[in-house]
Amino acid sequence: MPIQVAIYEDNEALRESLSFLIMGSGELDLAGAYPDCSTVLENCRQSTPEVILMDIDMPGISGIDATRLIKEEFPEINILIFTIFEDKEKVFNALCAGATGYLLKKSTAVEIIESIIELHKGGSPMTGEIARKVFEFFSHSNAVRDNDYALSSREMDILKCLVRGDSYKMIADACFISMGTVRFHINHIYRKLHVNSKSEAVIKALKERLVN
Repeated sequence: MPIQVAIYEDNEALRESLSFLIMGSGELDLAGAYPDCSTVLENCRQSTPEVILMDIDMPGISGIDATRLIKEEFPEINILIFTIFEDKEKVFNALCAGATGYLLKKSTAVEIIESIIELHKGGSPMTGEIARKVFEFFSHSNAVRDNDYALSSREMDILKCLVRGDSYKMIADACFISMGTVRFHINHIYRKLHVNSKSEAVIKALKERLVN
């Protein structure tokens, strides 16, 4: 089944271009394309997207605030920030709001499609430059703090993979375990870190220097 994708983008030409890209990909299906987030929760109820391509700078409700609203009511929806902004604070705020990926608008059509598919499969797509911004945000300290959350060595390995943005399949291959076992360990990681999503786990791991 094609992945259901919704777009929030106030630039009409770009919104139409992205819509045609998604409809012509063969692997994605357009659940809706909107110029703002004024009815975002109603949109999600009606169109049930699996992935949302979200701009940050829009009239009315910003993409970051909309992301927070969506994740509170629809935690299963994956949100890929798609923006021109690459400053550290906006990247961090978007991830804290619940976004699972962050892509710049200068990305190619192939990169956009691949990122949506990767996100749907459990990955956290980010361009290399954005990943560096995330790490730079916490560059004030290089010391890894003690493991106060009683994470096992296997759970620590998987947490490191999550921070790298690996998909569940990539983690399973790297750790020589099944996808089901990966999900089992990730559920334990969430419980021990007192988080509810991959992005929250990654942010906590980076902020508290649980991994290097």
